[in-house]
Amino acid sequence: MTSVTDPKNDTEAELETDPKTGLEVSGLNALEDAEQQAAKFERVREAHKTEVAEDYVELIDDLINVNGEARVVELAERMGVSHATVNKIIQRLQREGLVISKPYRSIFLTDEGRALALEARRRHEIVVRFLKAAGVSDETAEIDAEGVEHHVSEETLKCLSALTLKIEK
Repeated sequence: MTSVTDPKNDTEAELETDPKTGLEVSGLNALEDAEQQAAKFERVREAHKTEVAEDYVELIDDLINVNGEARVVELAERMGVSHATVNKIIQRLQREGLVISKPYRSIFLTDEGRALALEARRRHEIVVRFLKAAGVSDETAEIDAEGVEHHVSEETLKCLSALTLKIEK
């Protein structure tokens, strides 16, 4: 065990070796402040709420850019879900002001939907570039980025971008 000083409260903390990872970590059995922990879980819940919308508007934007239109049948195929699931999500996206759709017609993004798609794509690209620069295979980087992009903070994205530039040099 190693002893270190916690800079937040200037107290000594013991580092223990995590048997699973072999890394030294502090407080393997300690709980953090309840409010801090609740805030972290709230952030994750918020990310879960938006990730489906982000994935859909990004795919709708891609389909419009490549095919000139986005249709339920192709969204269902590419998302690997049923037509009913896509219809339900499209209705939700309409209520949120992200898409415009009429029965048996193409789906279009509103300005807000287009902005969300661009932001989701930007976040995805930052994570993919970082993972590839770190040595992750192209396929794995794309798969892993699909989850990470929704849960990573803007601060972390800036750091990932900066590290990517250093690694790529």
